[in-house]
Amino acid sequence: MTTSTRGATKTPAVLVLEDGRIFRGRAYGAVGETFGEAVFSTGMTGYQETLTDPSYHRQVVVMTAPHVGNTGVNDEDPESKRIWVSGYVVRDPARVPSNWRSRRTLDEELAAQGVVGISGIDTRALTRHLRERGAMRVGIFSGDAVQEDGALLARVQEAPQMKGANLSAEVATTEPYVVPALGEKKFTVAAVDLGIKGMTPHRMAERGIEVHVLPATATVEDVYAVNPDGVFFSNGPGDPATADHPVSVMRGVLERGTPLFGICFGNQILGRALGFGTYKLKYGHRGINQPVQDRTTGKVEVTAHNHGFAVDAPLDQVSETPFGRAEVSHVCLNDNVVEGLQLLDRPAFSVQYHPEAAAGPHDAAYLFDRFVSLMEGQRA
Repeated sequence: MTTSTRGATKTPAVLVLEDGRIFRGRAYGAVGETFGEAVFSTGMTGYQETLTDPSYHRQVVVMTAPHVGNTGVNDEDPESKRIWVSGYVVRDPARVPSNWRSRRTLDEELAAQGVVGISGIDTRALTRHLRERGAMRVGIFSGDAVQEDGALLARVQEAPQMKGANLSAEVATTEPYVVPALGEKKFTVAAVDLGIKGMTPHRMAERGIEVHVLPATATVEDVYAVNPDGVFFSNGPGDPATADHPVSVMRGVLERGTPLFGICFGNQILGRALGFGTYKLKYGHRGINQPVQDRTTGKVEVTAHNHGFAVDAPLDQVSETPFGRAEVSHVCLNDNVVEGLQLLDRPAFSVQYHPEAAAGPHDAAYLFDRFVSLMEGQRA
């Protein structure tokens, strides 16, 4: 990605999909060029959390909500220290933000962090195209980067694909750090950072958990060096088929029988650790309005998602794995995608979505309590 100065509203920009579809608009954020996988997010709120979610690394996010930037940018809501999206696509950006916490405009923040975006295009048409054709590589070009269409298309088609991408180590912490428990400390959890969001250890800290966040390269020995009551595997970007090291570490945890909880990428890692395969979804689930049924209770939750890969596990049968019996615990009601796994003979479970979602919904917050219950049961 190359960038220059902040984009003026009249600076021309062009979005080029790898199948040749082209959309023309205006620069939004930084001026220059960027490449990534084009995906769409259906959330009407929470754009700061979306932008700063490490799971969006190397993805160009198309916002389906037409008005974006209305509440500006504040210093409280980011999920990490930087914006991770490769590019940003909006239809009608706010001209003047209005919120008591706003410190600057979204346009200014994107420009300051060198994120190339485009505005003024028909995001509904683009979203329908991605639903029909699937997520694909894309380039955004503005200012001097705008060239002849054929040359731009060739460059998009040369960009790396998401399938086969090993990205966790690119977004994870390089040094361990500790998030202390809020109030009385009850448990210690080792959290393997594959692209963790800041709200995740906070949700655990609220429940009296001291969280030791470890790099993606952490070994089983590193995990147990903190003497954990439980182990957590976070969300993150990339293809789970490439994540051999986290899978190996998780198998080591399962062998010891320590309570285990995984979210999103962590769910895919658990699937692989149990012997299931993973596959790329046509266009993924991204947004804050996805219906999921918890099969252990029968309840339906509205949930926040950000994933382009899924676990290939049988929905209606108990599977025998190297670590005992396993079953699908949660399922997406839109398309029957596996949204959660649990072991029946060991204290381990995972979900494909985000119970920590700061922007909401909060229907799935109980999953952190379920993790606490596993640790209480193990201690007893």
